[in-house]
Amino acid sequence: MKNVGEAQEAPAGAPHEELATGFRSDRSTRNRVARSILDHGPSTVADLAGRLGLTQAAVRRHLDALVADDVVEAKEQRVYGARTRGRPAKVFALTDCGRDAFDQSYDKLAADALRWIQEQAGGDEAVVAFARARIAAQAAPYKAAVEAVEPEERAQALARALSADGYAATARSAPLPQHGEQLCQHHCPVAHVAEQFPQLCEAETEMFSRLLGTHVQRLATIAHGDGVCTTFIPKGATETITNASASTAGRNPA
Repeated sequence: MKNVGEAQEAPAGAPHEELATGFRSDRSTRNRVARSILDHGPSTVADLAGRLGLTQAAVRRHLDALVADDVVEAKEQRVYGARTRGRPAKVFALTDCGRDAFDQSYDKLAADALRWIQEQAGGDEAVVAFARARIAAQAAPYKAAVEAVEPEERAQALARALSADGYAATARSAPLPQHGEQLCQHHCPVAHVAEQFPQLCEAETEMFSRLLGTHVQRLATIAHGDGVCTTFIPKGATETITNASASTAGRNPA
């Protein structure tokens, strides 16, 4: 759900909010509902209605939309001590996806952790080792996708596999098609961290080289300030990478 964490708290005395029309009004109120759950923990419809000054019918409508967006989920309320008669009230809690929509400083945490590794566990070599281990752990589905197709289709297969992981990747002919292809990633989940630790980009480039069985060259990265991460894959290259030594220094294909 977009912009969950950007909602501004509206006045709480609005019992007829459910009569408001328009997408923007609904989105703002859903943000408030999600934010209230984040701030107060799993909540019942009655809890949310009381805190936000909404009717329970309005809260249920927005919760239905948030559940459909995988932002919140319904759970059975935990009862401590003796149970009373009747079914426990249902509570609504944020999903992992819902929590990720709010700013939680994950980028800063990751950068701090890498900086600690760098300073305490072996300098740049330790960061490189971490980056390679991280990328190796996520490479299995990429390897399967690439090995399932003919060599000339591998760049497209890799792009599809990367897109499934949220990288919004495409493969297309290079400006001079006879020279090769370009693998473009239009989104990078670790771009902010990679600005400080380019070893993450280098390890990814090495992985591409191993998977495609050829020397590849990173031309641009989002972390470097470019709009797209672009990797050049030479056409018909026969060099097989056996020591993970993909080139990342140049910004133009040879």
